[in-house]
Amino acid sequence: MSPVELLSAQIERVSCDGGPVNAFGFLYEEEALSAASEAESRYARSDGRPRALEGLPTAIKDENKIAGKVTTYGSLLYKDSVADTTTVVVERLIEAGAVVHGRTLTPEFSCEGFTHSRLWGVTRNPWNLEYTPGGSSGGAGAALAGGFTTLATGSDIGGSIRIPASASGVVGFKPPYGRNPASAPFNLDFFNHPGPMARTVEDCLLMQNVMSGPHPLDIASLKPKLTLAPDRGGIKGWKIAYSLDLGYFEIDEDVRRNTLEALDVLRSLGATVEEVDLGWTAQSETAALNYLRTIFGSWLAEYLDERSDSLTDYARHFARTSLETTGRDYLSALDTCASMYASLGPVLEDHQLFVCPTLALPAVRADHEPTRDVLTINGKIVHPSYGWVMTYPFNMLSRCPVLSVPSGRASNGVPTGIQLVGPTYDDNAVFKAGLAYEDAVGGWYATPSNRPMWRSAN
Repeated sequence: MSPVELLSAQIERVSCDGGPVNAFGFLYEEEALSAASEAESRYARSDGRPRALEGLPTAIKDENKIAGKVTTYGSLLYKDSVADTTTVVVERLIEAGAVVHGRTLTPEFSCEGFTHSRLWGVTRNPWNLEYTPGGSSGGAGAALAGGFTTLATGSDIGGSIRIPASASGVVGFKPPYGRNPASAPFNLDFFNHPGPMARTVEDCLLMQNVMSGPHPLDIASLKPKLTLAPDRGGIKGWKIAYSLDLGYFEIDEDVRRNTLEALDVLRSLGATVEEVDLGWTAQSETAALNYLRTIFGSWLAEYLDERSDSLTDYARHFARTSLETTGRDYLSALDTCASMYASLGPVLEDHQLFVCPTLALPAVRADHEPTRDVLTINGKIVHPSYGWVMTYPFNMLSRCPVLSVPSGRASNGVPTGIQLVGPTYDDNAVFKAGLAYEDAVGGWYATPSNRPMWRSAN
């Protein structure tokens, strides 16, 4: 297919079937088709090479700035806010030939694991419209699963790439801290990681190679730039550790079954797979909440003035609870991070990989509201925001790269996922394992039976 044919097919799919999913806030059809036409001409030239992402439709999360375009952060407060700069990773994607054709939706200020807001309404999962595609990069996950885009940007401060990757049945990579440059002040927040999302492991790797590398405006960005090559050498002889519940999560039975089946695939590839007890407890959840409240929550608390009534209930609640968090709570959170790595670190010295589910539940309802709804797993009440996401422990251990890949589908049709966790800064390990696993299961979108089969209201 030519870039124009590919983009036209995706735009048509958004037009015909995208309404019930509600993945996009803005579409840039005319200028995207112009960019695709230019990419087409580049492929036709006899001199020079196409750029790394030449002509590939790419959806940009509605928290990444694009100069001259509105960035809303999913909030009524920014519904008309036009950016005067472009986020570094987005700039790199565009310079590599990516065709930006739309902005994907997020919860307000990207502060939850689902995607709905007062500004944009509810974003739904293409596999089952009653459920969320995850969040905060939920529009990205839905757009990839629905066939509306080839690539999509995400950001991950508590799981916001991996949660939608799992719930939507796509691939998402949380790079180690500093690998991909971020904007101040959150570039100095070690929980924060901009990264790629795609429908295949190799597409995710291709996109990551473009996004990564040092930048003069980000003191935390790592030198030298790491460029990954697709390594299909396999994982024969590897030692892989796993935990189904990380010691304290309640796990849905569909998630448990699919994770065990995924581990069997890894065994079939020649790896030794063994269960480990990390000794982690629910203190990890408390620590993560306190950390997120002190930096991220303090930022949201700025809106607790005359603008407060315009906020969603969940954003207002998060901002208010941040006011109760102290510096001592923050220091205690850092101590918990250290104790968690004191148990995982030795495991990763003795194993090439650690594996666990991405989510304890396939997904919550699309309109889940944690300020009012009770969330249960196996009949047990869990935290309405964090009790179902098994991602935030690896924001706490932020130097570990983590790749989320699909592990199957639940009885309600919603996908499930596993996290491939590598030793610190060993990005190659998780991509090598991800490629081996993907090849063994035959990919995830190769046939119509492996694609969402929902019908639009039209």
